[in-house]
Amino acid sequence: MTTTEPRLTSLAHGGGCGCKLAPAVLRDILKDLPQAAPFANLMVGTETSDDAAVWRLNDEQALVATTDFFMPVVDDPFDFGQIAATNALSDVYAMGATPIFALALVGMPVNVLSTETIGRILQGGASVCAAAGIPVAGGHSIDSVEPIYGLVALGLVHPDHVLTNRGARPGDVLILTKGLGVGVLSAAFKSGWLDDAGYAALIASTTQLNTLGARLAGREGVHAVTDVTGFGLLGHALEMARGSGLTVELTAGPPLLDGVEALAATGVRTGASGRNWASYGEGVDLPAGLDDWRRDLLTDPQTSGGLLIAVAGSEAPALLDLARTEGFDRAAVVGRVVDGPARVRVLA
Repeated sequence: MTTTEPRLTSLAHGGGCGCKLAPAVLRDILKDLPQAAPFANLMVGTETSDDAAVWRLNDEQALVATTDFFMPVVDDPFDFGQIAATNALSDVYAMGATPIFALALVGMPVNVLSTETIGRILQGGASVCAAAGIPVAGGHSIDSVEPIYGLVALGLVHPDHVLTNRGARPGDVLILTKGLGVGVLSAAFKSGWLDDAGYAALIASTTQLNTLGARLAGREGVHAVTDVTGFGLLGHALEMARGSGLTVELTAGPPLLDGVEALAATGVRTGASGRNWASYGEGVDLPAGLDDWRRDLLTDPQTSGGLLIAVAGSEAPALLDLARTEGFDRAAVVGRVVDGPARVRVLA
């Protein structure tokens, strides 16, 4: 007799980067941790909520180290593994680095899921690492109540070419390389409302490696980069504004993935959208009359989202061309950086 396994998403109370702690909760947890200032070789730590830690090895190399893991956002185990691995590697690319190897982080309910299903999750992650040109060189596994998978990811970059979220300058143009709406699509999927085209759009976006980031290191005019993940476009733009000490202006109509607008307008969203807004709404100015669903798209948690790039206006057209040549066909200008207080202003 064949035993039917439960849907992966049914075993998790949340999914993808929507599982992340709300920004305000995370700040409260981390506020009393000691600062890392005494470590002279630590180039990037926790001070500005950047995407990864960076340690200077020598005059030519800096090590970028990060980790990311979460619960299933889809039911297909191979797809889940691919999404989680792509998302974890994104933080390395966002710092301008090239990955060198990864370690797997695995927590699985071994009495609920078969070894075949768990193996397919790991195979999905390994396939993404192979596409990135790196091995999964080890890892750690535990028996857990909910399925969890992700990576420790390591990369290298020249110390002078490290990209952070804090270097934006007045006059910079903001480019986003992927459409928004992963959270909306995943919520629709979990509720059984997502059609085949919507699922294809979800997988295509979340499994697209942000390899463009490694090409931005040392590129003329590129001043700041971050990847847009669980805190949504507004949250990560606010981190850039605070890190740079400037005002970020965003358009209220950023590029969206196929099918997202129709779903969002009918009320499909994740709980994380509201938690995100509650955490950083005091740092954001919205235009009068903005529909709640449009605001929620700006706070929509992105699993394996695109890169948000602050680039000098004169270099923006060439960078857009490069992004589209690299396969980011929805790359678009979504705002600019101006003098002013460290906050985000959404324009009508």
